[in-house]
Amino acid sequence: MGSAILVFGNLLAAVVIRLPLVLTLSAHHAFRLCGRAWFSWAILWLAMIFFSKSTKRRESRWQRLEHLLPAAIGFSLIFKENWRVPGLALPIFPDVPGLMLLCVVVTVFGLLFAVWARLTLGGNWSGSVTIKTNHQLIRRGPYRFIRHPIYTGMLAALLATVITQQLLGGLLGFVVVLLALYRKARREESFLSQEFGEAFVEHRLRTGMFLPRLS
Repeated sequence: MGSAILVFGNLLAAVVIRLPLVLTLSAHHAFRLCGRAWFSWAILWLAMIFFSKSTKRRESRWQRLEHLLPAAIGFSLIFKENWRVPGLALPIFPDVPGLMLLCVVVTVFGLLFAVWARLTLGGNWSGSVTIKTNHQLIRRGPYRFIRHPIYTGMLAALLATVITQQLLGGLLGFVVVLLALYRKARREESFLSQEFGEAFVEHRLRTGMFLPRLS
């Protein structure tokens, strides 16, 4: 876990220290940096799996595949550079150094935001849709404004990574992941509504799903 956080820190330090150089950052290099950030995040994420509570209720295997499989397909579309399918290989985002730098920064901070939300959730977190033993309805930290801030951070990071990938195939992958996470979020809310009743209804009225409510 410590090594993954260190990689995040080193990446940010490299961006700041080498600012004159990163202003000439190419899309290819930016995509590689985003990939390193995602790899570090994945290691940290896997390390935190061991700090969850025991499960009281879980979605079925088929229900899990309904969002897991599309998400896996979406990620594979995003992190593939060399497409041989003409349509998917169509470049749709410009290779502008300033934009590429911004996308690397957004990727890193989006992933860090997801980590913050995950740590705030504590032992109530699970990779599948579950209700934990002694499950708590978390309404502090990013959960004060957003019901699914982990997905918010991931989607922001993914969209930034897609821009560095530049291709139509990557954008299609983002849409697939977005729909998969939306479906998963809806099922999570169904579970939470059944578990917490009016308390969750009130929480839903005060927050947005992936973005804060504007009213």
